[in-house]
Amino acid sequence: MDTPARLSAEELEAARKRTGPIEWREMWLAFSMLAPTVLIVAAVVLLPLAANFWISVKPIGLAELRPPAPIVRERVRGEIAAAGDVIRVEYRVRSSSQDRPVTDVIFNDTLTEGLVPVTIPEECSIDGAAIECRMAELPPRERFTLIFELEATAAYLDAGSPNPRDTEVEATGRSENVLTSFEFTLENFRKVFDAREFWTVLWVSFVYTIGGTAGALLLGLFAAQLLNSSFRGRGILRGLFLFPYVSPVIAVAFTWVFLLDPFSGTVNAILTTTGVTGETINFLGQRGLALTTVIAFEAWRYFPLSFLFILARMQSLSSDLFEAAEMDGASPFQKFFFISLPQLVGIVSTLFLLRFIWTFNKFDDIFLLTGGASGTRTFTVNVYEQAFAISNLGAGAAVAVVIFFVLAIFVFGYFRFGPKEEGM
Repeated sequence: MDTPARLSAEELEAARKRTGPIEWREMWLAFSMLAPTVLIVAAVVLLPLAANFWISVKPIGLAELRPPAPIVRERVRGEIAAAGDVIRVEYRVRSSSQDRPVTDVIFNDTLTEGLVPVTIPEECSIDGAAIECRMAELPPRERFTLIFELEATAAYLDAGSPNPRDTEVEATGRSENVLTSFEFTLENFRKVFDAREFWTVLWVSFVYTIGGTAGALLLGLFAAQLLNSSFRGRGILRGLFLFPYVSPVIAVAFTWVFLLDPFSGTVNAILTTTGVTGETINFLGQRGLALTTVIAFEAWRYFPLSFLFILARMQSLSSDLFEAAEMDGASPFQKFFFISLPQLVGIVSTLFLLRFIWTFNKFDDIFLLTGGASGTRTFTVNVYEQAFAISNLGAGAAVAVVIFFVLAIFVFGYFRFGPKEEGM
């Protein structure tokens, strides 16, 4: 049934007559109780998504998240030993923007008691103890220095020679914030799709995602089948199987890096000592092998989730079919392929959907193991490099939008053509 907000007046009346007053009140109660949850989820999911789309069509860098503003630094040159000595106070002014001017620039400071101005820049004025400097426009990347020469009096020495820098400089200016403006561009997407490595990154992302997802499911299926039977110590073994999933990712990733180190790693020491290899292998630094290694890490780390769900489904299967098949002389493999596996299709396909989405969005595993080097650069690593390594926030958001559409197409294809359990 459609939600009441989408029903016309006639449909509302027909629904009211069809359901009756009690059912109608129950329906409205259910919608009213679910509404806060729906609104919160929509806000948590949709607002960041909308912000990402907005940034993806903006010519914005990481440094431009804040509107451009003047930056003023104060320095004092010279020393005062007696009344009549002169010092220089320099105000170094620059713009925080690389490509946008700042207009109506004003900065204020307070003249230290006992100092008398000798020379004042033409942009500035002094009213009592208040220093004010005005500039109509500060061009992008502009840097210059305003110099005051101040003469010390006896009052300055009597006050203990306070440092002129102890007063705080306040600078203001006006400029358009590119993040909130209505200036849009498709340049970010052009850079993403025209990049030489785009199709390589796309290929690596799919190989990593499909390989990691399939490996996690196969290991989970094998572990569930292994621990489905009752034997002593089964509970302890089930707990140990959860270790890769519950351990902190930074701990297990660095453990793998240490074990696979080509110079001091345990794995290479065993391989060379036993004569399996004549020289050490750079598992995380050799192109091709590095991708295989991170796929193996992904499968090992996340198979416990598949193991739990598949084991729970296996234990809910009726034992009558297995007993009948055993009486008919079916082998264990025949019972698995013809009885267990068809009833596990639903949970396995659901796990494949979830693991595919999570793995495609996975960043920390690859970044901790290889940093995206040696042919392991995926879309998520590309987002980090674009947004933070080269400070192109718009291009990073554009890559994130590409990830969204790839996953949206996959999810649509899954629900449209994917396997369905009986009765769905």
